[in-house]
Amino acid sequence: MSLETLIVILLIGAVSGWLAGLIIQGYGFGLLGNIVVGIIGSFVGDFLFNKLNMGISEGILGTIIRSVIGALVLLFLIGLIKKTK
Repeated sequence: MSLETLIVILLIGAVSGWLAGLIIQGYGFGLLGNIVVGIIGSFVGDFLFNKLNMGISEGILGTIIRSVIGALVLLFLIGLIKKTK
């Protein structure tokens, strides 16, 4: 993985976390926390879509959609864990 690819993944993850934080308002962690969740969520979304053999449009838009979905899944799971404690 090149440095440019890593920077793009981090930027898309940051945008995705911000968008996911706007969509799920009760489970947000603030701007910086949502950015971190988005970066992790981008990897989660990519993993989930690859395992399910599902494809969304290629390019930057497809990557953002996968990342937002991954961040939403991650925020949902974190919310479930926080509720049980």
